[in-house]
Amino acid sequence: MSEHSAPQGERLQKMLANAGFGSRREIEGWIKAGRIKVNGKVADLGIRVTGDEQIKLDDKPIKATRLSAPERQVIIYNKPEGELVTRSDPEGRPTVFSRLPKLKSGRWIAVGRLDINSAGLLLFTTDGELANRLMHPSQLIEREYAVRVLGKVTEDMLKSMTSGIELEDGPARFEHIVESGGKGANRWFHVVIMEGRKREVRRLWEAAGATVSRLIRVRFGPIVMGNRLFAGKSRPLEADELKQLLQAAGLKSDKAAAKPKPAQKKSKAERPARQARSAKSTAKPGQEGWRRKR
Repeated sequence: MSEHSAPQGERLQKMLANAGFGSRREIEGWIKAGRIKVNGKVADLGIRVTGDEQIKLDDKPIKATRLSAPERQVIIYNKPEGELVTRSDPEGRPTVFSRLPKLKSGRWIAVGRLDINSAGLLLFTTDGELANRLMHPSQLIEREYAVRVLGKVTEDMLKSMTSGIELEDGPARFEHIVESGGKGANRWFHVVIMEGRKREVRRLWEAAGATVSRLIRVRFGPIVMGNRLFAGKSRPLEADELKQLLQAAGLKSDKAAAKPKPAQKKSKAERPARQARSAKSTAKPGQEGWRRKR
């Protein structure tokens, strides 16, 4: 290969992610842990592959037919409280993956996570590249949550959370906050954040001096959960929703889109989110681009 020749193949983690084995970040973790071998040798993060190699995951061969990218599918799932976003749990607790539709090829990849005590919108896809882009901080994708807060909330507290608070893993802030119902010590707010750090919404409120008693994700970028999806149920994205999501991720609509299913009835878990009303906002919470007036 000449000095100026392009490198052959593509990075191992990208090929496996595109084939639906997991997100790039997840597969990079497998490589670091020594779980993947290429032609009998433990792989490193820089290795490039063409698909002609003998690749093993946990000493189990990956067939060449599995390395082709599966049909892109994306679903929205309404996670109830009490479920874990993991494929299996040593303690036998319920997981979100046990509720998802079965696939003929590939596997579902979670786009981000919600902790066991949180509920609401989760996206799953068979496309590892799409999952990686949606989770990457550089994409600046909004996540909107309905939050029930215990304790007194002052204007100074709200201002501090939009200005920024130093957490143990670095500064964090809400892009927007809108009060959306409740009285006294039980008040609801809608907040928008651009990141997906662990328990970031809860930690921001705690740092400001309040406690989150309920947390529901109601929107991820252009995708809104709405009020017709039961908790514990999923549906494929409609063609227009998928188009908007791909645009948010900076991808072209070059793979088949999932067909929509009939809408489902209202979910109890989302009722508080539907209470959101505020004269302070220029658009309704649950719609991309709503803002809090200063």
